[in-house]
Amino acid sequence: MRNMLKITLEGAFTNFKRIFFAADRVTDMEMRKQISTLSVKPAKKVDEDACIGCGGCANVCPTNAIEMKKLASPVKLTDSWTKTEVPELNSLKCVVCYYCHDFCPVFLLYGEKGTIHPNTVGNQEVDVSELINQPVKISDDKLKVISQYLSDKTILKNRED
Repeated sequence: MRNMLKITLEGAFTNFKRIFFAADRVTDMEMRKQISTLSVKPAKKVDEDACIGCGGCANVCPTNAIEMKKLASPVKLTDSWTKTEVPELNSLKCVVCYYCHDFCPVFLLYGEKGTIHPNTVGNQEVDVSELINQPVKISDDKLKVISQYLSDKTILKNRED
């Protein structure tokens, strides 16, 4: 027990020195200020603009860490597709299995970056309205697996045979 306490205190002191006094490691001034004021902002996990709102990520999540939240005003993507919801990822429940990313139709069907990611989604430059109208090349086996998780099957209508 005594050794555990010693290790804990040494670790805390070492990290304190690293963060505030740049000992052994350099933390930029902006990050130091955010840490000291407890205002560190988490990275963006969902790209709401590039998301098509199908709910596949929420349906496939094994820990129910993703909830679909209603948009203030629906976004019409095509004549047959209107986005009414986008995912919201609860990082405390997330086990970083990447199912949400791997089952995202934008990634899986069209080969673009996934619109949801447990770490950071990054910057997307995708015109979803244009993307949805492109034909999808996918095998029947994959199609069966994907279609069981999508809330709305409209996205699959553009399958190229």
